[in-house]
Amino acid sequence: MTLGKVYLLPMLLHEEGWESIPAGTLQWIQQCDAFFAENEKTTRRYFKKIWKEMVIDNYAWHSIHKVEQAQIQIFTQLLQEGKNIGIISEAGCAGIADPGQQLVAAAQNMGAIVKPYVAPSSLLLALMASGMNGQLFQFHGYLPIDALERKKKIQALEADTKQRGCTQIFIETPYRNNQLLEALLQNLHPTTKICIGVEITGPSETIQTATASHWKNNLPDLHKKLVVFLIGAVS
Repeated sequence: MTLGKVYLLPMLLHEEGWESIPAGTLQWIQQCDAFFAENEKTTRRYFKKIWKEMVIDNYAWHSIHKVEQAQIQIFTQLLQEGKNIGIISEAGCAGIADPGQQLVAAAQNMGAIVKPYVAPSSLLLALMASGMNGQLFQFHGYLPIDALERKKKIQALEADTKQRGCTQIFIETPYRNNQLLEALLQNLHPTTKICIGVEITGPSETIQTATASHWKNNLPDLHKKLVVFLIGAVS
């Protein structure tokens, strides 16, 4: 029995960030028999822009907004049938801060070939441009919503940065960005560095690193924008 392969396909970070998508993306899509997408509607529209002749309904489609055992069973069955599967995130890299990771784990357990392809990662692009430590860093996903728990987490991240020089990376839902920045400025030391990456790969992209004190006096409006936050030391 020959297992199918898994293709981790690149996705746009910003709807206008087409220059960040590798030229080989069309070829990789064409290798697939089925797709597991975090956002099926967005993915279908994206594929049609890359491959106008694609007959969308000729392929099996499965949502992975939240991976459950039933989806994993369908996924593994398709691989056992020799079907090649494309996994695609809502933005950026499949499997990175993305529920598709659970499917990749299932493929690895089966011994299937997993082909990761270059995609724009807001986390890595922000880190690259931040000037912060790129040899020791951690991604934390979303910080706690509860004010007290969030304060404790921010202070713990700052302490870790000071102790080990580790860069801390995290995100927030777009409509809570301003509240998160406010919490950072309330709880971080004025000299602690904060990098704010906004609308990365888009025409209005900004990635700026400054002290908490600077941001407090130059407060940006981040409401409903795609933002990555980093705190750390700059050499």
